[in-house]
Amino acid sequence: MNGQRGSTTEQSLADLARRLLAVDTGGWTPDGMKALADELGWALGGTADHPVLVTGRPSGDARLRPVGTYEERHAEGESYVELAVPVTSAAPDAAAQAAAFRAANEELTAALGRPSVMGSHGDMGPFYDSGPLWGAPFMRWRGSPDTLELRAGTSGPELVLQPTGPAENWFWRQGSGEEHAISGFFGSNRDPANAGLGFPGGWTARSWQTVTRSLGDFLDALPAEATALGIGIGMPFYGRTAGGAPLLFDVTCGDRLSIGCFAPDDVDAASLGWGTVAEHPGTASTWRDDDPVWRVDAGGPGEPKGRALAEMLVATARAAGVSEPTGLIVGGEAEYVDGYHVRYYGLGLPTG
Repeated sequence: MNGQRGSTTEQSLADLARRLLAVDTGGWTPDGMKALADELGWALGGTADHPVLVTGRPSGDARLRPVGTYEERHAEGESYVELAVPVTSAAPDAAAQAAAFRAANEELTAALGRPSVMGSHGDMGPFYDSGPLWGAPFMRWRGSPDTLELRAGTSGPELVLQPTGPAENWFWRQGSGEEHAISGFFGSNRDPANAGLGFPGGWTARSWQTVTRSLGDFLDALPAEATALGIGIGMPFYGRTAGGAPLLFDVTCGDRLSIGCFAPDDVDAASLGWGTVAEHPGTASTWRDDDPVWRVDAGGPGEPKGRALAEMLVATARAAGVSEPTGLIVGGEAEYVDGYHVRYYGLGLPTG
């Protein structure tokens, strides 16, 4: 492949996004990618296994992903399944990464409008990639035949152009019902671009160990992902017991994660790790001083100890009389987030 440098003229992120949306990808074939490179003023480089487009951008060259073992069954004649363009790099901590993603989010939203899809890939990204440890948020402007996505990359946000079919076919096929078959959460709005969008089935946690793992992963990244996406999540949890299904927890997260506990009086919440507003004064802006009595301020991006929080919630639910994992229920109110209908695939818990 040609190793020439591409154009060194720097474009704004919004201009780059518009150009990517307007480009003719030619069916994602080798000839189509050569034409795409010419149209963008970039040069093909790298190797056959690891092709790149040499952009000349300070943020780095763009990566082409060839159809391989994990992609082949989902492709329909394409030779490549995505073009990933680094947007910017940031310090590796969760706060810096979330802030860099949020800045790109705001610029793109101002230029392109609200994305039709948003969410988190969780710990399993498209075609079985591993997501960044701090979180894996994404925003997607769905189209046909191609879709544009802002995605968390290894060193900062990336702008990803992809043929719509393979990515959605891969996601659909993860609805096998096996534990952890799908991770993260997926939100869609009523944008006409989502016409025909399919949603895979979820999975059900079969043990408290599975609940602890999935809930811990979710809570660990939640404030970073909510900050990056610019959303606020309110998630009640109900516990099915012999006496009904009372409210047990209220998970509230924007740029900080707070969890309230409504355990019955016969549960020793303090011994399980819960505090009061005196111990967690930051929660006073979320709830009144005495309702709920028990609460925890888990912190902002990178600060929550997800595993410990999950262990505390599970221990409290069991002490309150929830006898099995399917008895811990995510309130249906949590499915509506800033105009998006959200499915929490990674939790493996029922919603009602």
